[in-house]
Amino acid sequence: MRTALITIAHGRHEHWRMQRAALARHASTADRHVLVAIADPHLEEDAGIPGLHVVPLSGDPTRLPLAQARNRGAAAALADGAELLVFLDVDCLPGPELVDGYRAAAAQSRGHLLCGPVTYLDPPGPGGYDLDALPDLDRPHAARPAPEPGEVVAGGPHELFWSLSFALDADTWRRIGGFDEAYAGYGGEDTDFGQRARRAGVDLAWVGSARAYHQHHPVESPPVRHIDDILRNGRLFAERWGWWPMTGWLDAFTDLGLVERDPVRGYRRVRREHA
Repeated sequence: MRTALITIAHGRHEHWRMQRAALARHASTADRHVLVAIADPHLEEDAGIPGLHVVPLSGDPTRLPLAQARNRGAAAALADGAELLVFLDVDCLPGPELVDGYRAAAAQSRGHLLCGPVTYLDPPGPGGYDLDALPDLDRPHAARPAPEPGEVVAGGPHELFWSLSFALDADTWRRIGGFDEAYAGYGGEDTDFGQRARRAGVDLAWVGSARAYHQHHPVESPPVRHIDDILRNGRLFAERWGWWPMTGWLDAFTDLGLVERDPVRGYRRVRREHA
């Protein structure tokens, strides 16, 4: 099954370098790696690397077009003859069996939306992460199924879908219809994709061998600098699916006095009058 690994990125250059280094250690990898470089000329300079297809994409760095970037990566991979699309975020390191695990699961579970367990790594030591020792650090995120290597567990609510690491065959991608490009900036586009899969009758399957490792980086919690994107995308999602996503963040914003919950319109920004 001809396989493309798709990564979207803006900045995160060290994470990208580590992802490439981890892939180089694996005996089996994808037939083609597609990098969608969003408003990042530095990443575009990697276009000459053998086996790498760089897709430049313009965009506002303060409101990254994540849905559009994933669609562009998929389009480039399909045009190159890919039968299996594997998406891996730029800050994730692939486990040794990630690509082969998704390939085997796709052959066994055609028509599923495949997700792999992800371990969130602690900060690296002075020498950085030991890429050969990643399996020793394995402790998948507890909020999602994490079958043992070699196992595939089908089912589960589509709200559990995450875009850090997932795969699907070309026909299933077309059946779902890709990501909705009306979402821009931070949050919501992946939850929407899970609902689009549900509407299309595409079930989830959790692939124990497709393990990935999320590199540590500072995060803002709640992500106040993305509040306007989260409200905009959350409202768009609610209009389409009848419920609000990202309520953990929205409730945290409410506790901070930045957002209020309107019984009719849902969450909205608190506007303060200037003295």
